[in-house]
Amino acid sequence: MKKPVIGISTSVLVDQGGEFPGYERIYVNKDYVSAVIAAGAVPLMIPMEDSEENLRVSLELVDGIIFSGGQDIAPYRYGEEPHAKLQGICPERDEFDFLLYRLAKEKKLPILGICRGYQLMNVAEGGSLYQDLSLKATESFKHSQGHGPSIPTHSMKIEAGSRLAKILGREELRINSFHHQAIKEVPASLSVSGRALDDVIEAIELKDYPFGIGVQFHPEMLQAKYKDIQKIFLALVEAGKEYHNLNGKA
Repeated sequence: MKKPVIGISTSVLVDQGGEFPGYERIYVNKDYVSAVIAAGAVPLMIPMEDSEENLRVSLELVDGIIFSGGQDIAPYRYGEEPHAKLQGICPERDEFDFLLYRLAKEKKLPILGICRGYQLMNVAEGGSLYQDLSLKATESFKHSQGHGPSIPTHSMKIEAGSRLAKILGREELRINSFHHQAIKEVPASLSVSGRALDDVIEAIELKDYPFGIGVQFHPEMLQAKYKDIQKIFLALVEAGKEYHNLNGKA
């Protein structure tokens, strides 16, 4: 087969100054693209839009999908009003991501959710979030390290027997951390496969689904330096090859 194609969800960036203040740009961080290429696949950025017809066509072009990081998810999506510590939201991106996730699941595409994408998986499946880590009943570690994206700063315990444990071949991992929210309630369709030592959930998996993994940390920022973490993207690409073959693509 030709190289598998991995879609990457995008966001919108609004120019704050310069020649075109207020100008909107569709974008994704380069590390996502680099991680897909390094894993032997072709990245395809999926533009943020609201046309279900267009998104269905886009998903015909890919063999797997990464839901990328970004803004907070609007809390009404999980039945809450905005807390004072909620940060920036983007309702247009919520519409795009939730629709794209539903369509990807319909096709049983391999899914990897990262940071916001991981939280999206949880909320789309019926779960909820802590709008800020300070709202947890117990104290948390520092989960927004604020520097050095390729520097792991805390540990994660991985559930024995989980898909993630099988991919990584280990049950503990040092990870980076750039989030102020966390998963609160986990729906029945998901299992927890990783936790920080302060019990913050760091990884989830879709049950009864060919390949569906979400991680709170940013493996795309670590994979070039830490080959163990690159295994996450290699596993996604391998699942994409299987999807491609099962669906009789040329």
